[in-house]
Amino acid sequence: MEAIDILARETRILVFDQYGTIVDMQAGLTEAAAPFLKEKGWDGEPRRFVTWWRRTHFENSMIDALCDRGHTPYRQIGHRAVAYVMDRCGISYTQDEVRWLVAQIETLKPFPDVVAALERLRAAGYKLAILSNGDRDMLAAAGPHIGFAFDHVISVQEAGYFKPHWQTYATAARITGEDRSSCLFVANHAFDCIGAKSYGMRAAFIDRRRRPFGDTPHQPDIVVEDFAALAAALTRRA
Repeated sequence: MEAIDILARETRILVFDQYGTIVDMQAGLTEAAAPFLKEKGWDGEPRRFVTWWRRTHFENSMIDALCDRGHTPYRQIGHRAVAYVMDRCGISYTQDEVRWLVAQIETLKPFPDVVAALERLRAAGYKLAILSNGDRDMLAAAGPHIGFAFDHVISVQEAGYFKPHWQTYATAARITGEDRSSCLFVANHAFDCIGAKSYGMRAAFIDRRRRPFGDTPHQPDIVVEDFAALAAALTRRA
């Protein structure tokens, strides 16, 4: 029996990262930020602004988890990240503008292949969940824009740490009621797959950006180019 058949047979639930995996964060935020930045007179590339924003947010969330002095809400870290990048770019701004930019995360659309693939996976009998670094209310607000009803939508607030802290994956397993070995974690980010694998889940790497996963003992169980390919691989015997 091939490895993919074993993976499909032993997986009971797929647990998805949301930002950048379910929804197209880079394109969506670039589209939202471009007219704002133009109005501010900033002549840089909106795409780069969003990349700096996301990298700063990621760095600050990792610092928050490592300091282990209480979980800071995702939205609050987002406000800090956006303000920092605008300071770096020399853009004048108000706190209302910072809040508006961060709120655009709640309206992001899924990648075009996502919903059809999720429907195929559900029809094949898999449970489907989200485990996100986003705050509870942010994830609730995002639901209608994604357009798919997951069995569970879990915020890392429940664990008190940002991913890839092991407590986040443990919390997802507890809430879904599934053993870690029956969970296939799906992400577009290597760090998230590594976190899930190190906890004992299996992992699927969505390699939309065609980037190497990296040299780590926690390699993904499957690498696919998009959600359509993931669904096809896991349902080929359904």
